[in-house]
Amino acid sequence: MRIVEEIIIELAKGIGRFFLHPAIYITLLFSILIGYFRVKRERKHFRTRILWGWTEAKHLFDGYVWAIILSIISVGLGLVVPTSWLFVYSTWMILFVLLFMYQLGSAIYAMSLGAVTLYIMNLYDWSFNILPWNLTGMDFLQKSIVTIAVIAGLLLIIEGILIQKHGAQNASPKLVKTPRGIEAIEYVTKRLWILPILLVIPGDAISSYIPYWPQFTLGELTFSLILFPFVIGFQQKSRKTLAVEFFPSLGKKVWQLGIIVVVVAAVGYFMPLVSGLALILGATARLVISYIAYKKEMAGTFAISPQSDGVMIAGVLADSPAEKMGLLIGEKIVKVNGQKVTNEQEFYEAVQINAAHCRLEVLDISGELRLRQHILFRHDHYRLGLILVR
Repeated sequence: MRIVEEIIIELAKGIGRFFLHPAIYITLLFSILIGYFRVKRERKHFRTRILWGWTEAKHLFDGYVWAIILSIISVGLGLVVPTSWLFVYSTWMILFVLLFMYQLGSAIYAMSLGAVTLYIMNLYDWSFNILPWNLTGMDFLQKSIVTIAVIAGLLLIIEGILIQKHGAQNASPKLVKTPRGIEAIEYVTKRLWILPILLVIPGDAISSYIPYWPQFTLGELTFSLILFPFVIGFQQKSRKTLAVEFFPSLGKKVWQLGIIVVVVAAVGYFMPLVSGLALILGATARLVISYIAYKKEMAGTFAISPQSDGVMIAGVLADSPAEKMGLLIGEKIVKVNGQKVTNEQEFYEAVQINAAHCRLEVLDISGELRLRQHILFRHDHYRLGLILVR
């Protein structure tokens, strides 16, 4: 009982050292940069920002609940992760963040590259010394590859859930030209998430370098606990399909892939090479999912484009009259105060017919007509908080 208490006390001290990892600050900085460039683009295209500039940074830890669950699974099952792999994975992960390569931000890419890098190091008998740690290669026949593949699959499941839940919520509209030269809208989601995961690593290297780091023994082996930041990056466009439909569908495919990777990786407990193959095939399949989704969205017509029988809503500003009226992206406004409207100018001219009390006739996404009305006050947004296709 006393040993358990000591582990808990020392673990609490060790969690504070989580913030020593450079990935946390690099990811936070680049989340802020994502928001800055997004707002700059929104102001250029629509003369106003649509999402708060700190939105991406604010939601950096959206997956903390899932991180806790994964930590419990990791420690509970005793999934031991090689220290060398953590260093190599961190290098690849930080590189992708620094290069703004969020299409390759899925954790499984950096995790797979980390494993392949260690395999090459093992193949050529390379090793490196970094502070007190000695980085050595890893054979795909070692049991540690099983742990890496299982965690990669679990992170894929979390990634899919985050995309499904938050992908459309933070999608930013962007003006693009159609092949006919008409302005239409595509939606871009670019996000970074940090997942603090509690891991078990072998040896006492950390405790010798950082005093009082929590560790325990099993037989003659010594293990340490470390709270490690896994970073998930995501970037995807939708134009043929509305964001509220596209991103949940994409997220579902990703977490389904994650389940497959976990199951196959677990089988590798009896044959580690299977887990290595699960890791590589999982990364390949994740890339294929993104590529197919991209190609489908880039082909065909735009979901949000100028219409001859109404004005389509491309965005709704927070806390605006439009939001209070319950207007949604993808809906079509056909009449304003009894007047038919077909473009942005006609829309705002019709609003002035009865500026104090705005009455809209709207076709929703399913094509059903509904009425929306709102009393406009002096402090309300002069454009009702609507982003319309011009």
